Amino acid sequence: MESTLKAVVSETSKPAQDVLRSRLESAGIPASAVEVSASKTPTGLDVDAIEAAARSGKDCVMGEIRDSQVSVSVLPVLASGKCFVGDSR
Repeated sequence: MESTLKAVVSETSKPAQDVLRSRLESAGIPASAVEVSASKTPTGLDVDAIEAAARSGKDCVMGEIRDSQVSVSVLPVLASGKCFVGDSR
Protein backbone atom coordinates (compact mmCIF):
# COMPACT_ATOMS: atom_id res chain seq x y z
CA MET A 1 0.00 0.00 0.00
CA GLU A 2 2.60 2.54 1.09
CA SER A 3 4.96 2.07 -1.85
CA THR A 4 2.07 2.20 -4.33
CA LEU A 5 0.64 5.38 -2.81
CA LYS A 6 4.08 7.03 -2.77
CA ALA A 7 4.55 6.14 -6.44
CA VAL A 8 1.18 7.69 -7.26
CA VAL A 9 2.03 10.86 -5.29
CA SER A 10 5.30 11.18 -7.18
CA GLU A 11 3.20 11.56 -10.34
CA THR A 12 0.34 13.69 -8.99
CA SER A 13 -0.53 15.12 -5.60
CA LYS A 14 -4.28 14.68 -6.20
CA PRO A 15 -4.92 11.34 -7.89
CA ALA A 16 -8.32 10.48 -9.27
CA GLN A 17 -10.30 7.70 -7.59
CA ASP A 18 -10.15 5.41 -10.63
CA VAL A 19 -6.39 5.93 -11.06
CA LEU A 20 -5.69 5.06 -7.44
CA ARG A 21 -7.90 1.95 -7.61
CA SER A 22 -6.20 0.81 -10.81
CA ARG A 23 -2.71 1.26 -9.37
CA LEU A 24 -3.56 -0.74 -6.24
CA GLU A 25 -5.02 -3.54 -8.35
CA SER A 26 -1.95 -3.46 -10.61
CA ALA A 27 0.17 -3.87 -7.47
CA GLY A 28 -1.54 -7.22 -6.90
CA ILE A 29 -4.35 -6.32 -4.51
CA PRO A 30 -7.53 -8.14 -5.58
CA ALA A 31 -10.21 -5.78 -6.89
CA SER A 32 -12.72 -7.21 -4.42
CA ALA A 33 -10.48 -6.15 -1.51
CA VAL A 34 -9.89 -2.55 -2.63
CA GLU A 35 -11.93 0.44 -1.45
CA VAL A 36 -11.13 4.01 -2.52
CA SER A 37 -12.80 7.20 -1.34
CA ALA A 38 -14.07 9.89 -3.71
CA SER A 39 -11.48 12.19 -5.26
CA LYS A 40 -14.03 14.94 -5.99
CA THR A 41 -16.76 16.54 -3.91
CA PRO A 42 -20.37 16.44 -5.18
CA THR A 43 -19.78 19.97 -6.55
CA GLY A 44 -16.67 18.88 -8.50
CA LEU A 45 -13.95 20.24 -6.23
CA ASP A 46 -10.84 18.25 -5.30
CA VAL A 47 -11.08 16.62 -1.87
CA ASP A 48 -8.57 17.51 0.85
CA ALA A 49 -7.50 13.87 1.14
CA ILE A 50 -8.14 10.63 -0.71
CA GLU A 51 -8.11 7.35 1.16
CA ALA A 52 -7.67 3.79 0.04
CA ALA A 53 -8.12 0.53 1.89
CA ALA A 54 -7.31 -3.09 1.25
CA ARG A 55 -8.88 -5.89 3.29
CA SER A 56 -6.48 -8.57 4.45
CA GLY A 57 -8.13 -11.17 6.65
CA LYS A 58 -9.58 -9.39 9.68
CA ASP A 59 -7.57 -6.21 9.04
CA CYS A 60 -7.78 -3.23 6.73
CA VAL A 61 -4.60 -1.62 5.49
CA MET A 62 -5.63 2.03 5.26
CA GLY A 63 -3.71 4.59 3.22
CA GLU A 64 -4.25 8.32 2.95
CA ILE A 65 -2.85 10.94 0.59
CA ARG A 66 -3.08 14.46 2.02
CA ASP A 67 -0.93 17.43 0.98
CA SER A 68 1.30 15.09 -1.08
CA GLN A 69 2.07 13.07 2.05
CA VAL A 70 1.26 9.39 2.48
CA SER A 71 0.24 7.79 5.76
CA VAL A 72 -0.65 4.14 6.29
CA SER A 73 -2.24 2.36 9.25
CA VAL A 74 -3.86 -0.98 10.00
CA LEU A 75 -7.37 -1.12 11.47
CA PRO A 76 -9.86 -3.93 12.06
CA VAL A 77 -12.45 -4.75 9.41
CA LEU A 78 -15.87 -3.28 10.24
CA ALA A 79 -18.82 -5.50 11.14
CA SER A 80 -20.11 -4.90 7.59
CA GLY A 81 -17.03 -6.65 6.21
CA LYS A 82 -15.83 -3.37 4.71
CA CYS A 83 -13.06 -0.97 5.65
CA PHE A 84 -15.01 2.27 5.01
CA VAL A 85 -18.25 3.50 6.48
CA GLY A 86 -20.49 4.96 3.80
CA ASP A 87 -19.97 5.33 0.09
CA SER A 88 -16.83 4.15 -1.66
CA ARG A 89 -16.13 2.40 -4.90
